[in-house]
Amino acid sequence: MKKIIVILVLAISISSCTKPIKIAYVDVEEIMKEYKGTKESEELIKVKSEKLRTELDSSYTGFQKKVMDYQQKAPKMSPSKRAQTEQLLMQEKQINDQRQQEIQQQLQTLSEESLKKLSQELKDFVQKYAKEKGYNYILGTSGIIGTVMYAEEAADITDDVLLQLNKSYKINK
Repeated sequence: MKKIIVILVLAISISSCTKPIKIAYVDVEEIMKEYKGTKESEELIKVKSEKLRTELDSSYTGFQKKVMDYQQKAPKMSPSKRAQTEQLLMQEKQINDQRQQEIQQQLQTLSEESLKKLSQELKDFVQKYAKEKGYNYILGTSGIIGTVMYAEEAADITDDVLLQLNKSYKINK
């Protein structure tokens, strides 16, 4: 009986020495959708995309004009001049097509770099936030994919993290 009491007292004292684990989660999808940094990044990509597309459209418009001009003049051209003009038009089309692929790759790279930067900003912020608020763990969810299978709504700190993240956005720039 004395051993049971000693073990019980020891168990109670050990459990009272350990501090409770504080866990919360954030909806990463919501953060990325509403974060000012994401919106600014998306706007910069949109502006760059529109500029590049305008450049490309201008090039294609010039090309289309040359094709129409060729089609009107072709019946009066010699076979060798027609072949030479067709060759030049095909080369110009290939250049325009290649430029379009380069632009698409450039925009994809820009988007990937932006996402990587935003993800790192969020990770750094959440680490700082967790330390300041005393969390042992902050888990992330994204739609139906994530590391959280169940979470009480009271543990969702998405709104607070988003508020604090947006407050700190311009301060850290």
